Amino acid sequence: MMAAPVKLAVGDRAPSFDLPTSGGGRLSLADLAGAPAVLWFYPAANTSLCTRQAVDLRDHHQMFTDAGYRVVGISPDPVAELDRFVAEQQLPYTLAGDESHEVMSAYGAWGEKNMYGKIVEGVIRSTFAIDADGVLTFVKYRVGTPKHIALLQEKLGL
Repeated sequence: MMAAPVKLAVGDRAPSFDLPTSGGGRLSLADLAGAPAVLWFYPAANTSLCTRQAVDLRDHHQMFTDAGYRVVGISPDPVAELDRFVAEQQLPYTLAGDESHEVMSAYGAWGEKNMYGKIVEGVIRSTFAIDADGVLTFVKYRVGTPKHIALLQEKLGL
């Protein structure tokens, strides 16, 4: 039996990270300091639900930037797959790859989940908002893709 995953809550400090990104760069929590950010963890680039979520965020990206937010998607994909996802879906925000699952584990976005009646280990679709000081202002595990944007609009006052 696996240990229960970490569960973060509003008011917790965002766990530190440093990950490779689409386009060949790197992104760390320190890079996000000074402005709010939305981190969304998703299972795999170019799969149907993840693409829908990515495109919804793309189509509403201006709403986030107008409010000062940076949007960052994190998945276990290698950078080459992230680059393809960005290009094919014309994503205007940063995607980062967490192939080791260390960052996902720190955020509680990696662990056991029920896939079609079978318990598997994988990405738990999750979204976090972080304020300019690195404190979590919104935490949602097991995000429902169709309601993702509406949920963020409501909870972040966008």
